Amino acid sequence: MGGVPARAVDPAEVRAAVQAVLPWLRGEAEQPERPVLAAAVRLSLRTLEQIAPGRTVEVRVPPFAAVQCVEGPRHTRGTPPNVVETDARTWLELATGDLAWPDAVDGARVTASGTRADLSHLLPVVRF
Repeated sequence: MGGVPARAVDPAEVRAAVQAVLPWLRGEAEQPERPVLAAAVRLSLRTLEQIAPGRTVEVRVPPFAAVQCVEGPRHTRGTPPNVVETDARTWLELATGDLAWPDAVDGARVTASGTRADLSHLLPVVRF
């Protein structure tokens, strides 16, 4: 099952992609075009994957991407025991530190199930 490791994420590329959606996140602009939003989500998720390599937690931001991260028991079949799911805006707010993990969970903006699904110690992944 192995596979080829994903190409390392270029921090400048991540910053540029996320910076392109910051006006929207801060309520200063309309939602960006889908490719712009997708790039910000995918690159920031890949950054999380690099920060916390592993296959214990699956982080889903439909319809854009899902990654597996965090060291621990490897999941191989069916629904992973540790799943985090949220929308693009919430993920990007978490990724940039504009939203705190406990606030996102308490406000039901994130679904986090499993004993390892708390990502608070890994966020933000991009700082501005």
